[in-house]
Amino acid sequence: MLNQLFSRLWIYGVFCFILLVLVSFWVFKLNQPINIVSPVLNHQKLQCVSYAPYYGNGQSPFVEGIKISPTQIDSDLKRLANISDCVRTYSVGQGLDYVPEAASKIGLKVYLGAWVGWTNSDNEAEIKLAVKRANQYPGTIKALIVGNEVFLRQEQTPATMHRYLSYAKSHTNTPITYAEVWEFWNKHQDTAQYVDFVTVHILPYWEDDPVAIDNAVNHASNIMHQLATTFKKPILIGETGWPSLGRQRNESKPSLINQARYVREFLQIAHQKNWQYNIIEAIDQPWKRVLEGTVGGYWGIYDTTLLPKFSLSSPVAERVDHALPIYLGLIGAMFFIALALLAHEKRVAVLFGSAFLGATAGLVGMLQYDYLIAACRDTTEWIALGGVAILGWLAIIFMPLYLAIKSNATKQSVNVHAMIKFVNYALMIAAIVASYLIYVDGRYRDYPNLLFMLPAVILSLGLMLSNSMLRTKSQMNYLYCALLFISALLCLLKEPNNLAATVWLIINALMVLSIWPRSTSMQTAASN
Repeated sequence: MLNQLFSRLWIYGVFCFILLVLVSFWVFKLNQPINIVSPVLNHQKLQCVSYAPYYGNGQSPFVEGIKISPTQIDSDLKRLANISDCVRTYSVGQGLDYVPEAASKIGLKVYLGAWVGWTNSDNEAEIKLAVKRANQYPGTIKALIVGNEVFLRQEQTPATMHRYLSYAKSHTNTPITYAEVWEFWNKHQDTAQYVDFVTVHILPYWEDDPVAIDNAVNHASNIMHQLATTFKKPILIGETGWPSLGRQRNESKPSLINQARYVREFLQIAHQKNWQYNIIEAIDQPWKRVLEGTVGGYWGIYDTTLLPKFSLSSPVAERVDHALPIYLGLIGAMFFIALALLAHEKRVAVLFGSAFLGATAGLVGMLQYDYLIAACRDTTEWIALGGVAILGWLAIIFMPLYLAIKSNATKQSVNVHAMIKFVNYALMIAAIVASYLIYVDGRYRDYPNLLFMLPAVILSLGLMLSNSMLRTKSQMNYLYCALLFISALLCLLKEPNNLAATVWLIINALMVLSIWPRSTSMQTAASN
C-alpha cells in the first residue's frame, strides 16, 4: 500500500508539472506579438474618433455637478491630434461646450453632439447651446449631431426628434445629422428627410446575432451596401470599433488583438471604398462598465493612462508581462514548498508537486488579479468575486497541507479535510449562482472561468491522482452535481458557439467529479 501511495503521489507531482507547463505556455502565447494587416492611411491618422473625457477616477457623466476642466480638454485634444484630425462628442454639457474652442486652437475638426434624453427642457437647452457653438465655430465644427441612439433607448418619439432636428437646421448653417444604430435607421427611414447626412452605428460585437472577428469587417461592408441602396443622402459611420476586454458573446470575442485587427481591417476597406467614419472610441471609459459590464470600459484606442493600446502598423501582443510571470511563479513555488515543510512533509514527490502547483498558482493569480480589476464595478462585486477568488486560493493552499497530514489519523488531518471540503462546496454553490445569473441576465456578465479553473482541476483531477478524493456517500451530492452540470449546460445551449461557455461547462463537470458519490467514505479513502 505504501508503494502504491508513493507511486500515486509521483503521478500527482507529474500532473502538477504538466499544469505548470500548460499555464506557462498559455501566458507565453498571450505575450507573443502577432502580425496583423496594416491599413493604408493618409498621413497615418484616423478620420475621426469619439471623445469623452470621463476616464479618470470618479469621472462619469452620471456624477451630479461634474464639470470637465478646460485644462483637461486642452490636454486630451492635443494628445488625440497625434492619431486623428477630428473628434466626435456626444454632449455640450458638463464643460464639453469648450471642445470646439479647444479644437480650433490646434486645427482639429469636431462632430459636435447634442445629447437628447427623457426631459424636453434639458434637451432644448442642450440643442440651443450646441447650435450657439456651431455658429461660433463654423470652421471647426463639421456637423451638429442632434441625438444619439434615442430610438434605441426609446427616450423620445420620432415626431419629437424631427422637431429637434428641424429647429437645429433652421438656426444654423452647419450640417445637421442624427446618430443611430443601423437597424433603427431602417425602422425610421423618414428621419432622413430632416438631416443633411445619415449617421449610422455599426458595431459587430453588439449585434443581436454577434459577429465573429473573422467576419466582422465583411459584416460592416454588407450593412453599408444595404444602407447605400436605402438612403440617397451621404452616410457617415458614426461609431464602429471592437472591445479589447470583456464578455464573449457567442463567437464575438473581445481581445486586444481582435480590437487591433478590426480597426486595421476596417481602415483598409474604408480607404478602398472611400467611407466616412468615426472610430469608437478615443479613450477607455471605465464608467460604462456600470451600464455594459466589463466590455463597456474597453473600446478605447488609448487606455485610461492615455497610452496607446496598440499601433496601426506594428505586431500586437495580448499582454506585455515582461518578467513578472517568472517572479510570481518562483514566489508561488517557494511559498507552497514552505507550507509543505511546515506540515513536516518530507516526501520528494509531494514537495515537487507542491512547488509546481505553487508556481502555477502564481501565474493564475496574476491573471485573476487583472480579471478582478476589470470585472468588479462596485463593492458588492468585489465582495462576491473577490470572495470566490479567496475560496479558490484556500482550496489550492490547503493541498500541500492536506497531502502532508492526510495519512495521519489525527484531529489535525480531520480539520484540514473538513476545511477543504467546506471550500469545495462553497465554490460549487458560487458556481451554481454564477450559472443562474449568466443564464437569466448574462448580456453584461463575464464568465468567471479564471476564478474557478485551477481549484476545479486540483479538487477533482489533482485529488483523484493523489488517491485523496473528497467523495462521500451523501445522497445530497446528486442534487449538487445535477445543478452544477445542468445550469452550466443551459448557459452553453444559449450560446453554443461561445468558447467561454464551453470552458465553463468543463469546469463545472470537474467540480461534479470532485463530489460524485461513491460507496466508500472520505475517511476510508484517507486511511488507504
